[in-house]
Amino acid sequence: LSRLTRPMTPKNALATARTFLFVPGNRPERFEKAFQSGADAVVIDLEDSVPPAAKASAREAIARARQGLRKYPTPLVLRINSADQIAGREDIGWLAQLEAPDAIMVPKAESVGTLSLVAASAPAAAILPLIESAAGYAALDSLAGAANVLRLVVGHIDFMADTGLQCSEGEPELMPLRFAVAMATRVHKLAPAVDGVTVDIANEELLRNDTRRALRLGFGGKLCIHPNQIAVVHEA
Repeated sequence: LSRLTRPMTPKNALATARTFLFVPGNRPERFEKAFQSGADAVVIDLEDSVPPAAKASAREAIARARQGLRKYPTPLVLRINSADQIAGREDIGWLAQLEAPDAIMVPKAESVGTLSLVAASAPAAAILPLIESAAGYAALDSLAGAANVLRLVVGHIDFMADTGLQCSEGEPELMPLRFAVAMATRVHKLAPAVDGVTVDIANEELLRNDTRRALRLGFGGKLCIHPNQIAVVHEA
């Protein structure tokens, strides 16, 4: 009943979003298609999907497209580069000049100091820290309690690369990570956490099982890398 009577602002739309669809920041011709995909939120990416030589042009493309994308009610999230890289520091400085997105996804989140820099550059934006390293796991409590943090996000692919974990079917090796994220979410009264991607975009059964596992752990959303994944996640 409360959802019927309360206006759906970008912040509470982000808090309840089930699907976060990635689109490369250097592919502006795909931006509107992403917003028309049915995803609950669109993540324009400056990190993994954008080659180093294209970072600057991607920022320019996003800035040009920002005003036109406001016609869509779907929240806009920007995933910046890691703050320990030059590209990440450039992203943080650039955010202060940009019309703020609804949220900023911070990769390799490991310190409150980094999140504070992001918040200072874009104080109106929610922050979505990606937990994808052993250091991020160790800092979970402080990250979850940082200013402007709305939801925690699991980046399990990079977490496996950082820690050397190798997962078997069902990824039981990652249960401690997901459980810790769920508990930090609860302790700090954040919106439900967001689970990582299912990389096999042709395997609907795996996507459905991954989504249901996330739900059992109290997660409320999932990262998506293809529009075809959206309907399956919503159904699950």
